[in-house]
Amino acid sequence: MAIRIKARAGESAEQMLRRFKKLCEKEGLTKELKKRQYYEKPSEKKRRAAIRAARPPMAITATRGGRGGAAGAGGPGGAGGRSGGARTGGGRSGGGRPSRPA
Repeated sequence: MAIRIKARAGESAEQMLRRFKKLCEKEGLTKELKKRQYYEKPSEKKRRAAIRAARPPMAITATRGGRGGAAGAGGPGGAGGRSGGARTGGGRSGGGRPSRPA
């Protein structure tokens, strides 16, 4: 689908460009361009789709504070999002949040 922009009365070029960019994002054009910027092998596409299918829905992760999904599910950050990094304050040092009672 072609995206057409007509200049409005008294509209500057910057405003028109801003409207054009918003329309491109709304149509999904920028996401498609970024996706096609580099070639992705079919095996990588399948692997990415399998990882996406195994993830819990976004609504579930949002209720858990966005820290990684189901308990015990290993994501890119480690086991269930509790990898003891500098941000979380976890690990064996005893710092950070106290653990939840069982």
